[in-house]
Amino acid sequence: MSRTIKAATTSSTAPSGNDTVGEAVRELIADVRQRGDAAVRELSARFDRWEPESFRLGEEQLAEIIGTLDDQVIEDIKTVQANVRRFAEAQRESMSEIEVETQPGVFLGHRHVPIQSVGAYIPGGRYPLTASAHMTIVTAKAAGVPRVVACTPPIRGEIPAATVAAMYFAGADEIYILGGVQAIAAMSVGTETISPVDMLAGPGNAYVAEAKRQLFGEVGIDLFAGPTEILIVADDTADPFVAAVDLLSQAEHGPDSPAVLVTTSERVASETERHINEILPDMPTGDIAGPAWRDHGQIILADDLDEAYRVADEFAYEHVQILTENPREALDKMHAYGALFLGEGTCVSYGDKVIGTNHVLPTRGAARYTGGLWVGMYLRTVTYQEVRDQQTSADLGVLCGRAARVELFEGHARSGDVRAAKYAGAPLPWSGHFEGARV
Repeated sequence: MSRTIKAATTSSTAPSGNDTVGEAVRELIADVRQRGDAAVRELSARFDRWEPESFRLGEEQLAEIIGTLDDQVIEDIKTVQANVRRFAEAQRESMSEIEVETQPGVFLGHRHVPIQSVGAYIPGGRYPLTASAHMTIVTAKAAGVPRVVACTPPIRGEIPAATVAAMYFAGADEIYILGGVQAIAAMSVGTETISPVDMLAGPGNAYVAEAKRQLFGEVGIDLFAGPTEILIVADDTADPFVAAVDLLSQAEHGPDSPAVLVTTSERVASETERHINEILPDMPTGDIAGPAWRDHGQIILADDLDEAYRVADEFAYEHVQILTENPREALDKMHAYGALFLGEGTCVSYGDKVIGTNHVLPTRGAARYTGGLWVGMYLRTVTYQEVRDQQTSADLGVLCGRAARVELFEGHARSGDVRAAKYAGAPLPWSGHFEGARV
């Protein structure tokens, strides 16, 4: 039976019902809905001190901004995006379209149709998340989305050049320096200068997440985002120093980001905690990672790996890293996770930044019922039907009539009756339309 060696002092697994945030967001969305561009401009000036002549970047501005970057930065952006694109395209190719003849003359099929317009939100703030441009925009384009609108906030009154470059090379069709609820609202409900989109994707702060929640239904969204999470499953072969570094790599996302170690080894448990305490004082982002580890970090000792996997599944975390002798065993033993990172050579940071899988993943237990953002989220799987054989249509019509009348749907039943009468001469007691007609 597992036992806790270090417990969290605060829970971060359930969404906080912050009425203050919810009401503030509701008012901001209503303002943009009512006043359009004027509201967007005022809110940008209030929250970001940003009020340019145009929020949208033109081709000349884009060239000038990208021209300020080192060649290595641009090369790295393109390399990472190639990794993301390669995997997204492979996912798309795996999605077969089908058409089958289920009975004589009855053809049923499905197609994967791209969403026509997507709004990608790329966060700013403490961390300019260029990688979010790769994950949201590149993947949308791999799905065939024809129009991608991308928004990112200014950072301390400046345009984040690397983020803009990432948005541009990812293939965004419209790029705006615009952040916060005003960006989410503008993309969703539209303004005089920004046409509304069909779906929103990308992470953000509590206000951005709440705006996406409130607008869901009016537009589609990728996921309800929460704090970044990491859980490591480790046996006695794990390197405690590596485990410590990897736990803190995700704790630096925010002071509410949980980091959990589930291990079968008392030695790994104690040495990992010791390394964390040694690393934190000199860690440049220790002011964030420290509180995260203090309040949300956990170390749990399991009797064996089967129990460790069960405990990990109960957490259903976003990122699960496997530091064991046989890491691929987790593919069969685990069921609830956003993404698995197998073996010491594979860290969560690779997934966040460079390896090619998508880093927009389910949090707060949502991995129990959904996966993360992928090319399929930008596609609608739609069905079609065609009945070419008249006798089969007549037979279906008789069946439809009986089935619909059981449910008291007379109108549905009559649609079936008509085909049975027209194609097979069946009686039509509620109408004399086909009497004496050649059918």
